[in-house]
Amino acid sequence: MYLNLDTPLPNSFQSNRNFTFKPKKRLGQVFLKNKEVLKKIIKAGEIKAGDLVLEIGSGTGVLTEAILQTKAKVVAIEKDSQMTKFLKEKFPKNRNLLVVEQDIRDFLRLKIGAGLGSGFKIKNLKFKVVGNIPYYLTSYLIRQLLESEVKPSLIVLMVQKEVGQRITANPPKMNLLAASVQFFAEAKIIASISKSSFWPKPKVDSAIIKISPFRSPANTDENFKKSFFHLLKAGFSQPRKLLLNNLGQKLKIPKEKLKIAFQKTKLPLNCRSQNLSLENWLNLLDELLF
Repeated sequence: MYLNLDTPLPNSFQSNRNFTFKPKKRLGQVFLKNKEVLKKIIKAGEIKAGDLVLEIGSGTGVLTEAILQTKAKVVAIEKDSQMTKFLKEKFPKNRNLLVVEQDIRDFLRLKIGAGLGSGFKIKNLKFKVVGNIPYYLTSYLIRQLLESEVKPSLIVLMVQKEVGQRITANPPKMNLLAASVQFFAEAKIIASISKSSFWPKPKVDSAIIKISPFRSPANTDENFKKSFFHLLKAGFSQPRKLLLNNLGQKLKIPKEKLKIAFQKTKLPLNCRSQNLSLENWLNLLDELLF
């Protein structure tokens, strides 16, 4: 979360150094002005004393400070070197905070699950993730978190409202992103956030989404997982076409075999990919596995 450093800082954010900072478009930086949003994020994340929270894009520490007030421990991941300097100065010698200057994608790939310092060992299902992430990283980061061997117990993110709606969609508006996320977790929108809550004012509203990962025989079996996404990508390859045709063309499955699988899973032969629920996809895969 970010605050506008070109205007006078609130007392709680005063620094001994004179920082001037402008949002970097390449990093998708925006500054949160509405502190009521922080309360919603904390509540959605069920953050409490003793929790370990991985914060993506900590910026000037507006959300960081709110989390620390709950007595939780925070691993703050920030790519911007100027912001990491600000964070370290703002929270000097805070034993509940570890500031890491790194791209979150590299952190998740290289360091998650590693010892990060005293009291900051990230363990499977023993940490939570919060953050305000740019559009271009949303689907990649969520997939990276959900497919990681070291999974969070809860993920609360601020995303573009339209993206949040896509992630939480159901038939007849199902899409590849929604089915991919829902294969690993329950996802829901907690609140819509007006674009006027940010500076500079973005073009679209945002949403707080809560993603609760779960373990199932399907999403923990590597072979089944690979087959599921192979089927899913084929089904959504041309969403306007009939699912029957997409699967036949992309997977080279004879139409007669597909028709039998559709009948057994009670799917209309003229259905399209957006009409299928996650359960429909799983049932169909069960029938088609060779």
